[in-house]
Amino acid sequence: MNHPEARLPEVDHLRRRSLVVGVAALALCAGGAVFDPPEFFHAYLTAYLFWIGIALGCLAILMLHHLVSGRWGFVIQRLLESGCRTLPLMALLFVPLLFGLRELFLWARPEAVAAEAILRHRQPYLNGPFFSARVVLYFAVWITLASLLSKWSLEQDRTAAPDLTRRLTCLSGPGLILYGLTVTFAAFDWVMTLGPQWHSTIFGAVFMVGQGLAALCFVVVVSARLADRGPLSAVMSPQHFHDLGNLILAFVMLWAYMAFSQYLIIWSGNLQDEIPWYLHRMRHGWFWLAMALIVFHFVVPFMLLLSRVAKRRARILFGVAAGLLVMRFVDLYFLVVPALHPERLSIHWMDVVAPVGVGGIWLWAFLGHLRGKALVPLHDPRFAGMSEPAHEA
Repeated sequence: MNHPEARLPEVDHLRRRSLVVGVAALALCAGGAVFDPPEFFHAYLTAYLFWIGIALGCLAILMLHHLVSGRWGFVIQRLLESGCRTLPLMALLFVPLLFGLRELFLWARPEAVAAEAILRHRQPYLNGPFFSARVVLYFAVWITLASLLSKWSLEQDRTAAPDLTRRLTCLSGPGLILYGLTVTFAAFDWVMTLGPQWHSTIFGAVFMVGQGLAALCFVVVVSARLADRGPLSAVMSPQHFHDLGNLILAFVMLWAYMAFSQYLIIWSGNLQDEIPWYLHRMRHGWFWLAMALIVFHFVVPFMLLLSRVAKRRARILFGVAAGLLVMRFVDLYFLVVPALHPERLSIHWMDVVAPVGVGGIWLWAFLGHLRGKALVPLHDPRFAGMSEPAHEA
């Protein structure tokens, strides 16, 4: 089948709207920061973690796709590439957090460090200059990987050079290792050290699974909206949605397994430094948020995605993926905000506005990278042999 180099329908209007909404929401948050800096930085951190999680998840899933060359990956490859190409923007959006280290982290407050021996012990690692240097290193790795993967893929569209496939595959293996290392340390730096007494060696893995799940859900939401229009309508079939649904199901189960394993090891081992982290999240309203995560982040999507029919119908899978995206934000909120308000469940207006602000800017960049490009890798030799859609019922 010859695929026309059809491209995404005009998105300028949606891009402008996203940019306007994002800038307006961030301006409101900036005003709120003047009156309540701690609330602003915690809300901004949660929002930032959610959107960079999608971008980094796109990078990881893209590299996984190049390693396994599954049929499911070619129909979302351009979406994944556009998602991870937003990482330079996310590096810029990280800058406000550098001005809020004192509001976010005890280790950034000299008086707290002087009062606690454990903070003094960790000061060679947990200090402002070294923290900033690690941020630069993380983004250097992520942006380099995303740039090379996207550059070689688009070059293959122009030249049809078969050797570019080998480059993409050879980079993706070491790239996944680098991704795992950098995301693990970023999760430790940006979230785990919000509570300096708490440790979890599996915390980075939980973050990686969450990022992969968020990215898959996002690209399913987008592709489900585009599946009935060219060019995806020419190649996307119920089988593709079935495969993507199976991947989402696998990530849902893996997230639940890792999150429960972390809890079980800490609780059964009676680890005195780690247990209070869970106690704060089992009281004063936080308990109900934890129950919501169990039900809507695992039980409900697990039961729905067991159905073959649900996975093969774009509208049903769209709803499941959209719901999981909401729960991904709730999960990050559950990780971050109790560090500021352990005594009560607190929802500040900036907790709602900040994700809209960061998300509006991120979507503007995402649509910009997606605009004007073929939505399928037309000249990838791996795609050529599997380009006929399967139209099963």
